[in-house]
Amino acid sequence: MEKIIEVKNLTKTYGKKTNKFTALKDINLSIYEGESVAIVGKSGSGKSTLMHLLALLDKPTRGTVIIDGKDASKLKNKELNRIRNKKFGFVFQQFFMNPKDSVLENVLLPLKIAKRSIFRRKKIAEEALKIVDLESKAKNKATDLSGGQKQRVCIARAIVNNPSIIFADEPTGNLDSATGDKIIKLLFDLNREKGVTLIIVTHDEDLAKLCGRVIRISDGQIVGESTAKGVKAEKAEAKGAKGAKVAKKPAAAKKGGKK
Repeated sequence: MEKIIEVKNLTKTYGKKTNKFTALKDINLSIYEGESVAIVGKSGSGKSTLMHLLALLDKPTRGTVIIDGKDASKLKNKELNRIRNKKFGFVFQQFFMNPKDSVLENVLLPLKIAKRSIFRRKKIAEEALKIVDLESKAKNKATDLSGGQKQRVCIARAIVNNPSIIFADEPTGNLDSATGDKIIKLLFDLNREKGVTLIIVTHDEDLAKLCGRVIRISDGQIVGESTAKGVKAEKAEAKGAKGAKVAKKPAAAKKGGKK
């Protein structure tokens, strides 16, 4: 089983001097290919900040993010953009759809960025919409969709480039429970059937329990970890000390498929 993401002594601060705020403090963490991982914490705990750093959407103040053995700080912007576009898929609580474009146009946007041919990107986007059962809505405007349908469009958009990792930040936060269950099934089907590594940021304990590993964040530090089998992992040290290293290979993780 290969290590797909590793972070060492990851720290993120905002502001300066008296306004300085440390969102993350010396995080050490490894994520393996094919895992489903929940990052859990209360509002303001630092869980979303951690996800943004893992997904290369932000840069740490200190520390290292390693993707497939490559130190992200040593990569040029062009390479970082390529990784985000081709290796990662994103599903957020906010849909970030262009309301003036059709559903199909919203889904094929990552393929445009990847400079796929017009014919190929239309076909791939249609296939992605079929996976989320929305092929009949391809020509509809985004404004014509329900919240659940919009989130399914976002999942289709996330998978069009066949990513090896999907980051989901509170993916069911704006949905009713029945619709949320459908979204959860879609995400975990991708993890189980296609070997996509799934990283979910949530405060929902029921959703977290579905993941193979749960990492708990509080005050910018990892304070505990558990697997689906309930095996306790290392806990973070006392406040002010460095966060615990949790680089052990998780027993519950599943080997992912090929990209």
